[in-house]
Amino acid sequence: MNSEGLNSEVLDNNPPQAEVVAETPVVETPPPAPIPSLDDSSLYIHRELSQLQFNIRVLEQALDESYPLLERLKFLLIFSSNLDEFFEIRVAGLKKQINFAREQAGADGLQPHQALARISELVHEQVERQYAILNDTLFPALAKHNINFIRRRYWTTKLKAWVRRYFRDEIAPIITPIGLDPTHPFPLLVNKSLNFIVELEGVDAFGRDSGLAIIPAPRLLPRIIKVPEDVGGPGDNYVFLSSMIHAHADDLFQGMKVKGCYQFRLTRNADLSVDTEDVEDLARALRGELFSRRYGDAVRLEVVDTCPKHLRDHLLKQFGLTEGELYQVNGPVNLTRLFSITGLDNHPELQHAPFTPVIPKLLQNAENIFSVVSKQDILLLHPFESFTPVVDLLRQAAKDPHVLAIKQTLYRSGANSEIVDALVEAARNGKEVTAVIELRARFDEESNLALASRLQAAGAVVIYGVVGFKTHSKMMLILRRENGEIRRYAHLGTGNYHAGNARLYTDYSLLTADVALGEDVSKLFSQLIGMGKTLRMKKLLHAPFTLKKTLLDLIAKETAAAAEGKPAQIIAKFNSLTDPKIIRALYKASQTGVKIDLVVRGMCCLRPGVPGVSHNIQVRSIIGRFLEHTRVYYFLNGGDELIYLSSADWMERNLDKRVETCFPVEGKKLITRVKKELESYLTDNTQAWVLQADGRYQRLQPTGNQNPRNAQAGLLEKLTAPVVVAR
Repeated sequence: MNSEGLNSEVLDNNPPQAEVVAETPVVETPPPAPIPSLDDSSLYIHRELSQLQFNIRVLEQALDESYPLLERLKFLLIFSSNLDEFFEIRVAGLKKQINFAREQAGADGLQPHQALARISELVHEQVERQYAILNDTLFPALAKHNINFIRRRYWTTKLKAWVRRYFRDEIAPIITPIGLDPTHPFPLLVNKSLNFIVELEGVDAFGRDSGLAIIPAPRLLPRIIKVPEDVGGPGDNYVFLSSMIHAHADDLFQGMKVKGCYQFRLTRNADLSVDTEDVEDLARALRGELFSRRYGDAVRLEVVDTCPKHLRDHLLKQFGLTEGELYQVNGPVNLTRLFSITGLDNHPELQHAPFTPVIPKLLQNAENIFSVVSKQDILLLHPFESFTPVVDLLRQAAKDPHVLAIKQTLYRSGANSEIVDALVEAARNGKEVTAVIELRARFDEESNLALASRLQAAGAVVIYGVVGFKTHSKMMLILRRENGEIRRYAHLGTGNYHAGNARLYTDYSLLTADVALGEDVSKLFSQLIGMGKTLRMKKLLHAPFTLKKTLLDLIAKETAAAAEGKPAQIIAKFNSLTDPKIIRALYKASQTGVKIDLVVRGMCCLRPGVPGVSHNIQVRSIIGRFLEHTRVYYFLNGGDELIYLSSADWMERNLDKRVETCFPVEGKKLITRVKKELESYLTDNTQAWVLQADGRYQRLQPTGNQNPRNAQAGLLEKLTAPVVVAR
């Protein structure tokens, strides 16, 4: 029966009724979702997964056609470098928790084994994508500019002959193949080294037929070799070392048949574990640990994707790794070695245009920087403004007969930097030089040990900071006798005393002769070098003592103002946000109506945009030509605006376990300047990524009639001088 018949039958069986006027149906509004407790784990993003998201944003830059081509390649390689450290430290730390049955969930509630599973899924997806970008996008684009990486199948007869000679003369004498048998067990391979597993057929001179060998590639061998133009033709032509070894593996095993030769690379735990409570000499203990770093526990295996399963399984078993820790790649396993070609002199058009960081007019013609700084504070924003005034101040101090003493913290500077040269000169000139060197600056430990030895040899007093607390603050104090009295000059910064980084990282430097701030810096040096109770500071905030408490107080003050219906605002810019107490305070501030804008380059465990909790919080990440490194905190403070610059991120390790400094920006002119520079990042619509409530990042793009706005490009245009390149 059709529906029409059914309706008729129903009507016939009912008595006549009055005409019914249809009413608009009432749609019930669903009750609002309950507002979660601020301790609810769903409000927090896992820190390692957030760090991985930052690395993915870096990889995205390789597809951005607004960048010059070699800069895009550089971003792809930075992704590899970042991922190496991610496995060496972050993944290794999670595995260690599991191995020692010390699994601890953070505020996000995710257990280490759950985090590792999600990391494996994400990284496998992104590594496959990375090699696809390299092979299908960047290599073809580079080839259009006559920059070629010649695969074996495209070798000409002439190139094959040249490769054979190069292999015979430069490679074969240096490498040492290792046949595997009971007297030649699997070798202990160095962290991140290039190696080859070789499958053999036949019996050697001693009757051995194990069928397997390992070829470690010495680090001194270049991973890419440039081919002469008379062999490869015009342009920049390269051959991979791995291709040369694959092509001539037979030459290394005379009389044996090479059935297959496959490159692989092992990543190990590289986090140093020095128990500072049980060592008498930290420097000596670190020297011992540096060697063991090369042979930590295995955490990742990368293998070329042509390697057969039985050999992959053999390697996994050898290193105690699972299938989920194996990464099969379509290309070289050690991409970071491609950095050597990203600065080709003959291809300036494929790189960022050079620029000259400016020196403020006040300092351009100043013969004596002390006379300028004594009258007013000098604020510099690197790399747009030069780091040279900081170096020059120290150089002048080294020679100035009125300077009595210099005290400085050094976290990452390099043993042969201009800063260290000036400190050495000062010590040799009879100044009282004291350097607080943080030996445990990750991956700079060896350099810092050399730095300490160099300064000690020059007569400087070297201190290794405080046991249990990394000295991460960036400060310099110069004591100078003027008119019979000692005057203090200070430098405080958000970045390291490293001139190279000052060209790549955005950081603030403050040169000041402010009496109160100078006294505070002097007190902090006294705490680091000597012993005693915490000294009261007038202007300087410092971790682990006053910084976190003051930040929470300032957030609470904005919260109270909003609760009273008054304007309230927080803007903060830093590298990472992970501290649960700070995040809870920001959530509470958002709930009461405080407008909060956060510029967080890397890890962010706060989840913005959650109704009833973080709806007043926006989080953005800026990824551009320069590594964003400034730490700036702004509070509306009832209209009496406060701006602080700091060495500290809003992380537990910075606020609770490190010596950090935070100093105010004073004077209407400087406050206005820093606020405008900070706000430029909030209006960026080309390099900004906005964090969504689900943990994803969405890249902003100009819409409608919006003009493109790029914070870094704007600062470059405003503060720097272009370099005129002769054509």
